[in-house]
Amino acid sequence: MGFLVRKADFDKFNLTFFIYWKPNFLQNLLIVEIININDKLDLFHETWTPKIIAQLNGQQVKLAKLHGEFVWHNHADEDELFYVIKGVLVIRFRESEVTLHPGEMIVVPAGVDHLPIAQEEVHVMLIEPAAIKHTGNVQHELTKEKLDWI
Repeated sequence: MGFLVRKADFDKFNLTFFIYWKPNFLQNLLIVEIININDKLDLFHETWTPKIIAQLNGQQVKLAKLHGEFVWHNHADEDELFYVIKGVLVIRFRESEVTLHPGEMIVVPAGVDHLPIAQEEVHVMLIEPAAIKHTGNVQHELTKEKLDWI
């Protein structure tokens, strides 16, 4: 029989005691972390710098704050999902553009040039492959080589 313990509850345990008392206890323990999106968004202020909050099946879930215009770019081999949490996000394509409001999302297909624009601060969740490059093959002052976990 296994155990399901929320990470917040697990932190209250004396882990050393359990390891000493019953070494195989942890083999059946599944830790599930509840992530509060608003709490995570409160942890940073910089824009155009996604923060990783989770990983699953080779994909990363990221939060970002956007303001102003980003840079034209594409991801040659990866799709990119934008989910708007707060604000209004415009994503310009070479021949058109879309406007996303809170609760709306879009998947930008691999290889499609796009330019995210946020007239006011926008909060987004991104879901994309862990190996994706921040600005594709474009090097720009906004390019981030390594993203932080929060």
